[in-house]
Order: sequence, then structure tokens, then C-alpha cells
Amino acid sequence: MLEFTDIEKSFEGQPVLRGVSYTLAAGEILVLLGPSGCGKTTLLRIIAGLETADAGQLILDGEDLTKTAVHERGFGFVFQDYALFPHKNVYDNVVFGLRMQKWSLEKMRARVDQVLALVGLAGFDERSIHDLSGGEQQRVALARALAPAPRLLLLDEPLGALDRALRERLMLDLRTILKDAGSVVGRPEGITAVYVTHDQAEAFAIADQVVVMNEGQIEQVGSPTALYRQPATPFVARFLGMGNVLEGMIKEISRGDAETQREFVIETALGDLVVSPLSLSPGGGEKQVPLPLGWVGGGKVSLLIRPEAGRVAGADEVENVIHGVVVDVSFRGRYQIVTIRVGDAVGEVVLKLEMETAVSLPNPGQPITLSLDKAAILLLEGG
Repeated sequence: MLEFTDIEKSFEGQPVLRGVSYTLAAGEILVLLGPSGCGKTTLLRIIAGLETADAGQLILDGEDLTKTAVHERGFGFVFQDYALFPHKNVYDNVVFGLRMQKWSLEKMRARVDQVLALVGLAGFDERSIHDLSGGEQQRVALARALAPAPRLLLLDEPLGALDRALRERLMLDLRTILKDAGSVVGRPEGITAVYVTHDQAEAFAIADQVVVMNEGQIEQVGSPTALYRQPATPFVARFLGMGNVLEGMIKEISRGDAETQREFVIETALGDLVVSPLSLSPGGGEKQVPLPLGWVGGGKVSLLIRPEAGRVAGADEVENVIHGVVVDVSFRGRYQIVTIRVGDAVGEVVLKLEMETAVSLPNPGQPITLSLDKAAILLLEGG
């Protein structure tokens, strides 16, 4: 439905977007995820028509949008600050776009009722905007954007102004609202949306596909499950909150009966680690993958030790066993996060690992011996 190709943008000679390309399918919710300054909001503004790209092409349903004005694109917008009319009630805010399109009174009334019910505000028609919570105001803004059945819905940090509790509540509802909205407003293919956020949890809760951006470029594209299970680079792993990233050297490649049955021995600051790399197949299941061409014996690599990789080692275990000291244990309900220091001050490595609450751990300052699951140690690109 929407295709942007080789989008470039600079401000005062500083590149903000560098060759960004993606094809968005009809009915897909795409989340642009990344830190401040990575270019995600600039890309959204270019799609909206609020900024003009220096180079590249933007195509919607076969139509070149390069010279199409903002008001002619048929897009809906939801902003962080709600952008509601404070002097109008809920009904008049939601109906605004329909009046601009000269809908009949009867059709407008029916559509407002539909979208208010969709966002959980049925019966709020006559409420003053000033009487609504922040979460309710953002639901009104969402209803207003959805009412005219936009060709594309653009959401720029829509939950950023809400407190934590409200953000969590609306985050859980938002994907359902967007997925249900298509049938309500007459878009049988579903509402197609581009959503900008810097919050990983928000992106994972809402997206069909996530584009992780870094310094004006796309770092990785994938479903929330694929990104979490197989971050491609050290940047993506760390940005998603997985900080156990180490450098290493390939010491040995053991060959199984087939190319896909290889295991790798990686020399690291933790000692030699055996890695059995996993990836997601197109269908979402796990499969082993061959070593990429760039990785050869003796080559430098980056490793991610996933948070769930560790368990207390048995007395007879020898593979991927590490010896360290407990720095901290943080109780999180169903699980606990243990921080472990391995090595001395010169070659010290600090790991954060998640374990079930039922697992008995030494007190801070006490030694601990762990075994790391080789299937939970991932080879990363860009090592």
C-alpha cells in the first residue's frame, strides 16, 4: 500500500535520514522505534507531507505523493499533545473531519457513535474536554482521526504525555482498537498505520512490524517476536534492554551432519563459550542457520547472552560454566534479576540474568557458578 524508497533528509548539512526504504502492506501497523534523534519523527513527517525529502520516492496505492498537499492525502493524525479543540465538546471534536467532508447529519451521528464505542467512550458525546483524563482525551483524538476512515493513520508518540498507569492501560487497548477499526469505518483491509515511539514495550504491544532506526538508517526490521528472539546487531540488542553483549573471537567451528548443525566455540572474557545459533524462520518457528559468509574461523564477533540464558550449574557440568560473584538480586514477582560480576577489575564482565523466583540464589557478595544455555547465546552482526 505505502512504499518509501531511498528517503534522504538533511538539516543544515547534517544528514537525518540516509537511504531509508520500506514497503507497508494494507492493514499493517508499522512502528518506527528508536532513540531520540534517530530520524523516526522526521520520516513520519515526510510521509505526512509536513516535511519534504531531499531525495527518494513516496508511493501510496501507486500514487506518487511527492507533490500532494497534506490535506489532500486523506491521512489521519494523532499527536502526543492530543491537539483537541478545548472549546468544543467530545462530539464536536470527533465530528470535525466529517463536517469538513460535508457528511449528512445522520451519517455523522452514526459514525461518531461508532468510533466513540470503538475507543471505549460511548455516551461521552456531551462531555467537555476539560472534564476528561489524559487517557480519555487521547481516545477522543484517536476517535477523531479514525472517523473519516483515513487511508493511512499516523501516530507520533501518542502515549508520551500520559502517566505510567494511563500509558499502560491505553497501550494494551490501542492495538485492539486499530485492528477493530477497519470493519467499523469501512476499511475491510484494516486500518493501515505508522506509529512512532522510543518505547520498546509500546512498540511490541502494538506493532505488526517494527523498524528499528539508528542514526538515520534502518538497523533491523521484523515482527516483535523476531526482534526479541533474534536481535541482529549490538545496537538493537542493547536498545531492547538486553545489555549482555560481549566481543569474542571464533576459536573453533564444529561441523555436524549438515551445514545447519554447526556449533561455534567463541573465545570471550568469560572463557570459551559454545554457541548454537538460532534464528526465526519465515513462519515464526525456530531453526538453526548456517554461519554467514563474513564469519570465518578466527573472525571477530559480537555475542548476546540472553537474560534467560543462566541457571545454577550442577556439579558435573563443564560446558559454558562461569564463576562469578553475586552483586545484586532484584525481586520482580514471577522472576528475579541477578547481577553477577565475572573476572577481576582488569577483565571484569557484569551480567544481568533473569531466573525464576523459586530458584535459591546466594546473597550479594557470595560466589556463584552458572551454566549458560548455548541456544540462548546469539551471534550478532556488526561485531
